[in-house]
Amino acid sequence: MKRGKSKADTTKKADTRLSVKKGGERAPKKPRKTKAAKDPNKPKRPPSAFFVFMEEFRKSFKEKNPNNKSVSVVGKAGGDKWKSLSEAEKAPYVAKAAKLKTDYTKKIAAYNKNQSDGGSHAAADEDESDKSKSEVNDDDEEEEGTEEEEEDDE
Repeated sequence: MKRGKSKADTTKKADTRLSVKKGGERAPKKPRKTKAAKDPNKPKRPPSAFFVFMEEFRKSFKEKNPNNKSVSVVGKAGGDKWKSLSEAEKAPYVAKAAKLKTDYTKKIAAYNKNQSDGGSHAAADEDESDKSKSEVNDDDEEEEGTEEEEEDDE
């Protein structure tokens, strides 16, 4: 009596066929995406309330523990202290962070406006600087030319 093939048997065969890798049939590698260059003129993001707190906490912690050289210890102690603070104690840091954020939003808006408008202005600035360089070089060349002519005359 022959037994019919079960679905489990057929999937095992299919799995073994799929698991065999053939060397010549590799998919072509995709080119890696490169990161866009960062603009050094772009304003930095403002610190959060926690980081505003940490600036002050690091100073006081360093005064209390001058021999401590470990950054991780300072970070852990600051995190524990931040968690233990009440909302009222965190309020000045939150307010300062909010003020820094509003300043940042103004700066980034101005930066973005200059970026959208500034493409043509930046090129104009470069042209002007090239012109000024060429004028300076022209003066040098004229002086050198007169010296060469004097030497030829002698």
